[in-house]
Amino acid sequence: MLDDFMVRAALAGIGVAVAAAPLGCFVVWRRMAYFGDATAHAAILGVALSLAFSMSIFIGTMVVALLMALTVSVLSGRGYAMDTLLGVLAHSALAFGLVAVSFLSGVRIDLMAYLFGDILAVSRGDLAVIWGGAALVVLLIGWRWSALLTSTLNEDLAHASGLDPKREQLVLTLALAITVAVAIKVVGVLLIAAMLIIPAAAARPLSRTPEGMALAAGAIGTLSAIVGLRAAYVLDTPAGPSIVCVAALTFLATSVIKSARPAA
Repeated sequence: MLDDFMVRAALAGIGVAVAAAPLGCFVVWRRMAYFGDATAHAAILGVALSLAFSMSIFIGTMVVALLMALTVSVLSGRGYAMDTLLGVLAHSALAFGLVAVSFLSGVRIDLMAYLFGDILAVSRGDLAVIWGGAALVVLLIGWRWSALLTSTLNEDLAHASGLDPKREQLVLTLALAITVAVAIKVVGVLLIAAMLIIPAAAARPLSRTPEGMALAAGAIGTLSAIVGLRAAYVLDTPAGPSIVCVAALTFLATSVIKSARPAA
């Protein structure tokens, strides 16, 4: 069954949706969209370093994404507006990554595949990495779910409950780095943030509880992956962007449904 490239692509898309769903909810609740975007942009530098040192792309992108996220956390609140800091770091990391790739002599690299994803080229080994990373993210978020919700709701309440909001932020940072590393093959650096944010935002009008929103986001992400791949196959369009387009249309649909509901 896994010899069929479309089956492997669908499984890869579902794996990314599973990883991105619970994490994307916290990105939306904490208004961390630019934070996720900056971490994703840094991944291309991780790709360059991985190729330069002949190491795993997954390890390289995860390490660089984690370093980017930690850098943002350390520098925030030190006289820079958060959006300015994220803009500088995100675009600088992307630019340095692209320049670093150009210095790799003797290494053939399809840069477009890393920028926009190449889900149709996913191998069995890639599937193992994607689903292993997705399982790790789900376990990590599930383990700290209550603590993460409390610190997201109110930091003072978290302190009163004996929780450390900075530690919970670190958990999210680690989960974000893992998600970026597993998603780069599927949707690429430029679309990872979209798969984090759009399914979660689309699920919000349909949900009454945080757990319900996470499950709905996972379902929407999975549906987007399957329908987007089918649309790409039929219409001969890029697979990664097609998946994001389906997610965006789903967000539009749930927004219309929310607007059509009578006010309570």
